[in-house]
Amino acid sequence: MTHTTSVALPPAEVLERAKRFFAERVPHAAAYVEKEGPQFAVLRGQGGEEVVIRAWADGAGKTRVRASTLFFDQALDRFFSTLPLESAVEVG
Repeated sequence: MTHTTSVALPPAEVLERAKRFFAERVPHAAAYVEKEGPQFAVLRGQGGEEVVIRAWADGAGKTRVRASTLFFDQALDRFFSTLPLESAVEVG
C-alpha cells in the first residue's frame, strides 16, 4: 500500500525520524537502511520485507511524504502518528 501526507517538518528530518523509528520502535519487525538519498530511504526488514519512504518539498514549500510497503502498514500508521501532520494520511 502507498501512504501519502504533508507534514510540518523538513524532508531530511522526516527521513531521520523514519530510520530511527523502524530500527528502534518496531521490535518484532525492525527495518534498517538498505539505500538512501537526499529525498528517500529504503529500509529492509530481517525477512526481506521492504518499506520505501520519500520526503520532499513541493512547489508551495510544504513537505510531502510518500511511503510504500507490503508488510509495514501498521508500523507506517504508527510512524505517521508521531509526526506533526498537516493533512490526513491517504492510503491507496
